[in-house]
Amino acid sequence: MQRTLKKLAIAALFCAGTPLLSQANDISIYPAPFNAINPELAGNALPGMNDIDIWTRIRKGFGIPDLDNALVESQTQWYSSRPDYIQRTTARASRYLFHVVQELEKRGMPTELALLPFIESAFNPEALSTAKAAGMWQFIPSTGRDYNLKQNMFTDERRDVLASTDAALTYLQKLYGMFGDWQLALAAYNWGEGSVQRAVNRNLAAGLPIDFNTLSAQMPNETRNYVPKLQAVKNIIASPSTFDIALPKVDNQPYFVTIGKTRNIDVKVAAQLAELSLDEFRALNPQFNRPVIIGGEDTKILLPESNAEKFKTNMTKWTQAFSTWTAHTVSSARERIETIASKFGTTPEVIRSVNQIPPRMVLRAGSTILVPKSEETASLDTDLTPEIADNARLAIAPDVPESRRIFVKAGKRDTLAGIASRYRVSVAQIKEWNGLKRDTLAAGQNLQLNVPNVVHAAAPTRVAAVHHAAPARRQVAAAKAPVRKAAPAPARKVAAGKPITLASGNGARKQ
Repeated sequence: MQRTLKKLAIAALFCAGTPLLSQANDISIYPAPFNAINPELAGNALPGMNDIDIWTRIRKGFGIPDLDNALVESQTQWYSSRPDYIQRTTARASRYLFHVVQELEKRGMPTELALLPFIESAFNPEALSTAKAAGMWQFIPSTGRDYNLKQNMFTDERRDVLASTDAALTYLQKLYGMFGDWQLALAAYNWGEGSVQRAVNRNLAAGLPIDFNTLSAQMPNETRNYVPKLQAVKNIIASPSTFDIALPKVDNQPYFVTIGKTRNIDVKVAAQLAELSLDEFRALNPQFNRPVIIGGEDTKILLPESNAEKFKTNMTKWTQAFSTWTAHTVSSARERIETIASKFGTTPEVIRSVNQIPPRMVLRAGSTILVPKSEETASLDTDLTPEIADNARLAIAPDVPESRRIFVKAGKRDTLAGIASRYRVSVAQIKEWNGLKRDTLAAGQNLQLNVPNVVHAAAPTRVAAVHHAAPARRQVAAAKAPVRKAAPAPARKVAAGKPITLASGNGARKQ
C-alpha cells in the first residue's frame, strides 16, 4: 500500500512539473527585423554604428515639404520653451521609435510621421481622449474596428504598439492616396477625410488653391494647428541644439522583441517572470484590459530582448499557477455580486475592481466576469479562451428595488382590472395587497400597490471601459500646444490609477 502511494505521489509530481516545461517550450521569441538604412538616404552609414542613432535616421528620412507660417512659429516657440516636456516625451518615445521608423521605411513613407504620436498622445500608449480615442495613435472605437483593431473586455488593440502602428500607417497611406499631399493627409487624419474632401471641392469650385495653408481657413482650430505642431516638433528634432534642447540618446536598434504566447498568464506573473516592473511591462503591453493575458495563436507580448530570455528561463522554474483568474457567467439578475464573491472566496470590492463595475450597479444575466480561481470552486470555473474573450459581454443596471409601493385612489369609473392593467400588476395581487374579497371598488377607495420599478439598464456590450484595473501608478497628461499665440494651461497630473485624458477630440478618429 505504501509503495503504491509513493508511486502515485511521484507520478503526480511529474505531471505537475510537465506543464511548466511545456509552457516554456511553447514560447516563441521573434526578434524585430533589422533593416539596413537606405543607402540613398544615409550615405554609406550602416545601422548600429556608434555615430548613428534613431534621431539621425529619422532626419535622413524626412520627406514632407516644410510648412512655414505664423502658426508654425508659434508652436515651435511653445514646444522649444518647454525642454522638460520635450525630454519626458522623447524618453517615452525611445521604446517605440525604432519600430515605427522601421515600418515607415518598409512602406517608403516619410520618417517625420514617426513624430506624429508626439502630437497625438505624447507617446503614451495608454492615452485616452475625451472622445474615447485611445492609444499612441488615438483611434476611436469605430475607426479602430475599420482597421481590424480588436476591442473586447480583455484586449484593446488601439493601444497595442504593433497593431495600432500598422493600422495608423495603413490609414495614413490611404489618406495620402486620396489627396496626394502629406499635409492634407495629416489634416484628414485629424479632421476626417470627408471634411478635407469637401474643403478641397469648395476651393476647386471657386478656382482657389488646394494646399494646406489655403484650406486651413476652413478648418477648425485644432486641425489648423495640427500640421504646424508636427512641423514644430520636426524643427526641434532636426536641430535640437538651435533650441538648446538635448535629446535622449536612442540607439538605432530594436528596443523590444515579440513573444508568441499561447497560454493564459497573469500580467503580474508575466512581469515578474520577465524581471520587469509592472509599469515597464505595461508600457510595452498596454493593450491588456484585465489582469490576465488570454493566450492564443494571435496573442503576443513585447519584452526587451534580454528580458525575453529571462522570461523563458524563469517559466521553467515557476512552480505556481500562471493564471489565478477564470470566467464566470451570471445566470440571473438575482445573482448579486456579493453572492458571486462568496462563492469564489473573494470580496465584492475585488469583483467590482477587476471587472470595472461602478458602485451601486448590479450585473445583468448573461454577463461574463473575471473571478479568482480556487480549489473549492474548480468545478465552477470556466477556462478563459479567445472565443470567450471575443464574445464576452458585461451588462450592468442601477441597483434599485424590483418594486416600489404607491397609493392609488379609485375614481368613479375605475375597476380593479383597469387599475391592474394601468400599473402592470394583476387583479389577484391588488386584492392580496389590500385584503379585498370582491372585485368591485368604491369611488374614493384607497389602494396600496407594489409596482415594478422601470430601470433603463445599460445594454450588453462587447467592449468594457478602456481603463486598466491596475495598481495605482503616477501618470502625467500630455501637454497641449496653444492655438495661435494663446498659452495653454500647464500639463496636469492625473489621479493615480486613471488613464491619461487628452484635451483634443474633434478629429475623424475622435468624433
